[in-house]
Amino acid sequence: MNTQIKLAKRPKGLPEKENFAFEEGPVPSPESGQVLIQTIYVSVDPYMRGRMEDTKSYVEPFQVGKVIDGGVVGKVVESKSEDIEEGNYVIGHLGWQEYSVAEASTVRVIDKNLAPLSSYLGVLGMPGLTAYFGMTDIGQPKEGETVVVSGAAGAVGMIAGQIAKIHGARVVGLAGTDDKVQYLKDKAGFDEAINYKTTQDLHSALKEACPNGVDVYFDNVGGHISDAVYPLLNDFARIPQCGAISSYNKGGDDTGPRIQTYMVKSRVRLQGFIVSDYAKEFDQGAKHLGTWLSEGKLVYKETINEGFENIPDAFLGLFEGKNIGKQLIKVAEE
Repeated sequence: MNTQIKLAKRPKGLPEKENFAFEEGPVPSPESGQVLIQTIYVSVDPYMRGRMEDTKSYVEPFQVGKVIDGGVVGKVVESKSEDIEEGNYVIGHLGWQEYSVAEASTVRVIDKNLAPLSSYLGVLGMPGLTAYFGMTDIGQPKEGETVVVSGAAGAVGMIAGQIAKIHGARVVGLAGTDDKVQYLKDKAGFDEAINYKTTQDLHSALKEACPNGVDVYFDNVGGHISDAVYPLLNDFARIPQCGAISSYNKGGDDTGPRIQTYMVKSRVRLQGFIVSDYAKEFDQGAKHLGTWLSEGKLVYKETINEGFENIPDAFLGLFEGKNIGKQLIKVAEE
């Protein structure tokens, strides 16, 4: 049988288990040009929360009663394509289900001998590429500049900060636990890291950690954390606006201090982006990430839960800050 997870109903505020429904059905059969894929790793990501709303965005919303989809690494167990062989490992945008049928042209063969399969959903996948293009194209850190990263212990933030270090910047990370703070400083090479949950005066702590102001603010969070950063922005600072997880589960409009004065006074460039904007340059980005990884200039961490039934719990855990690095669920053995 093929177990699937569907969107049972749209959440109001923070999603709960009742928003997900498990259903069983027969394993599908591929047709000409298609492959049958057994799911091995499933990726859960904060942006999926936005897809649970029936609102206009850069990606189509999940449909109630339909299988939820996202990044998946799996093994081809049956192929009716000349391009992909049975036994190949592939990555693609597939459903939260144990088996998926996909057009061969919509998945990409990966080599587990070059890198662990899980890394293709993290440092060498969408999160790594998001960090790479957001930091190098929009952030453009320079030698001696100061870079602040919010959500710095997440899959994107962790890599973004290290890329800034590779470019010679001083990097300060914001994270939500002491363990994450220590990881950023001891393993990921951040110059400083701050636990925003236990720091009473975040602006003062940031001012002390950034005595020369802030030149690049890689923002994954928004909210009161960003409010504390804006007054420290230097002239011609750059803000790659990658996410705003602080507002994803709010029931109404997100409000806060107005930022226009800071933007104008310091001539700040703030640009929202999504990784698909750079689709034509993915190969270039992946090459740089792979090189830095092989040279030991990048480290990464994964939080891997096991069991298909635990996918919703892992997703909900993203909004409680339970993960360090990339959050994955291992569904089957490699």
